[in-house]
Amino acid sequence: MTDTVSLIRKPVAGDYASFYEGYVAAVETDDILACLIQQRTDILTLLRGVVWEKWEMAYAEGKWSLAEVVLHCIDGERIFAYRALRIARGDQTPLPGFEQDDYVPNSGAGSRTPASIVDEFAAVRDATIHLFSNLTNEMWERRGTASDAEVTVTALAFIIAGHWEHHLRVIRERYLS
Repeated sequence: MTDTVSLIRKPVAGDYASFYEGYVAAVETDDILACLIQQRTDILTLLRGVVWEKWEMAYAEGKWSLAEVVLHCIDGERIFAYRALRIARGDQTPLPGFEQDDYVPNSGAGSRTPASIVDEFAAVRDATIHLFSNLTNEMWERRGTASDAEVTVTALAFIIAGHWEHHLRVIRERYLS
């Protein structure tokens, strides 16, 4: 890990599209690496304790199953981390958006075991942590374009954590209550 990560600060308006404000606000620390690491532990503990039947459940008609929600979060993390990688490496190619409602039905969630989904989360989060742990200050501050909006690498790390926080609230309230 680089010794410069302590200089990372929570992103501010202009570092990301306003659509992501709720995700960034959901992260209650400036120490995004510690957040991602702790979140990994917390998510694994939560998901490993969920009984099989809950994974197949949608809390209302037309809503995603728990398995679909978790795979959506994993897909989002991969995409946001990929954007962070490209921008951190100085790639100024505008990156396209993605349509979550197209991804979920194609996730294969219904044919997956909970264990395979949990293992996939752990692998993706480990890769995310390794990516962000080895960025220089300059890389953290780089800006690029994704989904037709300017974004910093720092903001993408906070968006990953905040996106999970948003969905963890929904999971606890709607799927596990």
